Amino acid sequence: MKRVTPASPCMGKHFRFPRCFAKGDNLVKRFTLTAAAFVAMATAGLAAAPTTVATDKGDVLAGSNGMTLYTFAADEPGTSNCYDQCALNWPPMLAEEGDDPQAPFSLIDRKDGTKQWAKDGMPLYYWVKDAKQGDTTGDGVGGKWNLARP
Repeated sequence: MKRVTPASPCMGKHFRFPRCFAKGDNLVKRFTLTAAAFVAMATAGLAAAPTTVATDKGDVLAGSNGMTLYTFAADEPGTSNCYDQCALNWPPMLAEEGDDPQAPFSLIDRKDGTKQWAKDGMPLYYWVKDAKQGDTTGDGVGGKWNLARP
C-alpha cells in the first residue's frame, strides 16, 4: 500500500507542532496579521471626540461610530457612578492614549484606570439597546438617562 504524504507538515497523522510555528512560517504571519487587524477594529471607535447627529428628537451627541451618547443623572461632574452591570448596559465612551479633548469636552478617570469622554464634566455613555445610528431608545430610561446634547 502506498503512503500518502500530507500537503503541509502541520497536517496528517503525525502533527509536527514545532515546525508549524517556526519563525517565518506562513501560519505565524497569518496569525500576526489577523491579530493586528482585530486590535485595529476593536479600538477604531475609541479615539475620536463626540460629534453631532440629527435624530427624531433633535440634534444629539454621538460617538465616532455614529451611535447616540447619553448622560447619567447619578453622575457628578468629573465622576462616573456607572460600573459593573450598569456599565454593561451603558458602555462608557472610552478614550485612547493621546486623545486631546477640546472644550466643552474633557476626559475623566474611571475607577478601573480607563479614561472616559465627558461633556461639561458629565461622563458620556452608549446604550446597548440602540441598534443603529440615530436611535435614541435610551432617552429617559429609569428616569435617570438623558440624551447628550451639543
